[in-house]
Amino acid sequence: MKISGLQKLTLLDYPGKTAALIFTPGCNFRCPFCHNAVLVLDAESVESISEDEVLSYLKKRKGILEGLSVTGGEPLMQKGIKEFLLQVKETGYSVKLDTNGTYPDKLEELIACGAVDYVAMDIKNRPEKYAETAGVERLDLSRISRSKELLLSGSVDYEFRTTVVRELMTPDDVEAAAKWITGAKRYCLQKFKDSGGLIKDGLGAYSDDDMKAMAERVKKHVKEVILRGID
Repeated sequence: MKISGLQKLTLLDYPGKTAALIFTPGCNFRCPFCHNAVLVLDAESVESISEDEVLSYLKKRKGILEGLSVTGGEPLMQKGIKEFLLQVKETGYSVKLDTNGTYPDKLEELIACGAVDYVAMDIKNRPEKYAETAGVERLDLSRISRSKELLLSGSVDYEFRTTVVRELMTPDDVEAAAKWITGAKRYCLQKFKDSGGLIKDGLGAYSDDDMKAMAERVKKHVKEVILRGID
């Protein structure tokens, strides 16, 4: 499995747990607002960290750290991810996986074998705007729908999340996205932040008040709404 970065401590990426965070290179999307653009556009240029190095660090921090969060890029593109995550589990850690939902078979396999404990799946937009928001010309939405339904079945703890970008989605779009995941256990609306190095420039965020208003609108469709990135 290719690993392109290790953040040794995060209090934000794994809800309720003190965790480490690893990044994997490569992605099948080109979301304009992606804040890990180098991992998507120039994956071969980034550093490589061995599985052994990560596992060694986790063993040393056992009892201090509780979990490992795996993000990208798109982690499910990686060969050997199941075997690596099972090794992480054997060390006594919980595993959180970030995914865009385009690899439902791999996701189902990881859940079935107990390699992941928490899944955060992106919901890019309402179905009609999905391809545009993901930065691709064509998109097989059925694969994303399968991943969505897998999580909705309750086979693993999860959240759906949408990064809300003013130029790409309206409040009506956000509500339509929430309707698409009706009954979801947890839906997170993340305020867009231009941290530099994005795939596309010129994108902006809604105000905190606008974000709160959108959260109120989607509450009737999902069980819990979380706002991230607001004051």
